[in-house]
Amino acid sequence: MKNRIIPDPKKIFPVPNCDTVTYVKPAIKNPNIIVGDFTYFSDVDFENHVTHHYEFNGDRLIIGKFCQIASGVEFVMNGANHQINAVSTYPFYIMEGWEQGIPPFSEMPLKGDTIIGNDVWIGQNATILAGVHIGDGAIIGLNSVVGSDVPPYTIVAGNPAREIRKRFDDKLINLMLEFRWWDKSIEEINDLIPLLSCSDLEKVKSEIKSRLKEK
Repeated sequence: MKNRIIPDPKKIFPVPNCDTVTYVKPAIKNPNIIVGDFTYFSDVDFENHVTHHYEFNGDRLIIGKFCQIASGVEFVMNGANHQINAVSTYPFYIMEGWEQGIPPFSEMPLKGDTIIGNDVWIGQNATILAGVHIGDGAIIGLNSVVGSDVPPYTIVAGNPAREIRKRFDDKLINLMLEFRWWDKSIEEINDLIPLLSCSDLEKVKSEIKSRLKEK
């Protein structure tokens, strides 16, 4: 009998014979980038795609589990936002030789942490702007620029990204948010794969209801 291979969230290259898909969590070094298990990037050097992430701002990029991030995706952090309530937008304080201290946070257009939920699919060359919150199960269309929050299980696309439609009805969305399959053990998720890949949504709804009652 063949030895069963257990998915390993600490492995950088999870696809056999492929060095262009990486699990993000084991590859990052910046403590202000927090990523859940099994989230992958269809490229390498994920941190190079998180731009304007200056330590003095203290903002974090937080990404959940099982997200699918296509190549060319960029996360633009708060350091890209210049002071716009003054006469000049020029950031003298980061340039050598200019006599300006770092402005107080109250003077800067800081938008807080950027938070991506679980099982989010971000399409190729999308740009996620600072402070955006993207809910669990959302889909971001390729080349989109996301500057505002995206509800769970919602498809958005465009520049600026706008809602295309909800993926499911509210009843199934609420069940999925309660079920939180991504927080279960590897063994449980393996057993759930037939359900998670099932396109009969009424069957999925019924099965998840049943499983939630067993809790």
